[in-house]
Amino acid sequence: MRKSSVNWRANARRSRSIWGVLPKTTLDALQQLTQTLGLSVVTGDLQLLNGRWYVTHAGLLRIAHRRRCRGIRTFIQKELSDPSNNRWVCRAVVYRDSSTKGFVGYGDADPANVSPALRGSELRIAETRAVNRALRKAFGIGTCSVEELGWPSEPRRTEGRTTDTSDPATHSNGSNHAQPRLRDQLCLLIRRHNLDPALVKAYATDYLGTQTLSQASRERIESFISHLQAAAQENRDGLVRTLNSYAPHPETKS
Repeated sequence: MRKSSVNWRANARRSRSIWGVLPKTTLDALQQLTQTLGLSVVTGDLQLLNGRWYVTHAGLLRIAHRRRCRGIRTFIQKELSDPSNNRWVCRAVVYRDSSTKGFVGYGDADPANVSPALRGSELRIAETRAVNRALRKAFGIGTCSVEELGWPSEPRRTEGRTTDTSDPATHSNGSNHAQPRLRDQLCLLIRRHNLDPALVKAYATDYLGTQTLSQASRERIESFISHLQAAAQENRDGLVRTLNSYAPHPETKS
């Protein structure tokens, strides 16, 4: 296999700048993904969620381009879809080269498995999930893509109470109501609009008036996510300029 031109050490440095100190097992996995698939954190090919690496749609398309993928076709599965309820099922066929019949992948999306921030985009999400699965089949990529992850429709139950202990952004008053994963929702929003995660984090703490996101109440974080989504949709260039104002400035020598 051709050696990757992506420097995994640069990948590791970038990963630490985004997600902080990483365990050795996570870095080992990153090294393997870098060297075997040529995936880059800098260009948004990989996403780290709950300690696991996921390839992104952009990363899969770059792999397909490097390996001279012949083409991709997508189809709506009308007999399985229900447009009135925003439920869509799509089929994708990836033609790796002229000698293959094509690798098939299916993807579905509906309000139950789509992030609240992406409601209304179920058809596009279903198509993306189908394409990702077909690409992973065609090129033998075992790492799941982040777009294939479904939004949890049911909260986790512990000791008879409905909780979501995996989300650090919980109510400060100790409420046991169902807690959607705000961190994942924010990650999806960042990826969808191609924003810098470190700058978004700095902007968020300034917006919330706290040193860390975990110090803010759930309602305040939800308010920030809504604000960020609106800003990205209405004037992304203006939002990027705002985020860039939070970039660290190099110290000037006297």
